[in-house]
Amino acid sequence: MTITRAIGAGCNTIIVGIVRGLALARIHPNVLTFIGLLINIYGAFLLAQGNFRAAGYVIIGAGIFDMVDGRVARETNQVTRFGGFFDSVLDRYSDLALLMGLLVYYGNINRPLYVVLTAIVMTASVMISYTRARAENEIPTCKVGFLERPERVVLLIIGALFDRMAPVLWVIAVLGNLTVVHRMIYTFQQTKQLEDAKLRSPQMTKAASRS
Repeated sequence: MTITRAIGAGCNTIIVGIVRGLALARIHPNVLTFIGLLINIYGAFLLAQGNFRAAGYVIIGAGIFDMVDGRVARETNQVTRFGGFFDSVLDRYSDLALLMGLLVYYGNINRPLYVVLTAIVMTASVMISYTRARAENEIPTCKVGFLERPERVVLLIIGALFDRMAPVLWVIAVLGNLTVVHRMIYTFQQTKQLEDAKLRSPQMTKAASRS
């Protein structure tokens, strides 16, 4: 077994233990989701204060709640359509809260370029989720693109823990907007295929009726 696989197995064992403990405690999954939001709001406060390293650890703590709420729902047979919706909405609030913290920080230290950069990252974060949600009204699924939420959260944690938030924001700004463009192109291709198939279907029916 490789070192990375051993670490992954160890972390999974810990997560499974947490899930079982929470399931036995009968804590509703939506409550766990809400607690995760509150922890991220505290992380945003720390970011606004410039206390990046502490914020990084807090975001990791919030991430644990984000990982276990769905598993607890499955473990306790409490999976609902609203639960998935509620989780998605609070995830957006968590993302924006953390970035608002950075906006306050860069505004306080008079770094207008990074205020604008953080705003671009906020826009990309919202548009990544929006393009998928909107696309999936037209096509079955739109999960393409590299920078989904877990990757963005990991990058923010790295930026906070190692005091490299500025380069991390550049990475998210570029890759985030490329993910949006990728999803737009993918949706264009998929909808065109569906429209072409729809146009071909009546023609095939007419040809079959003539034969």
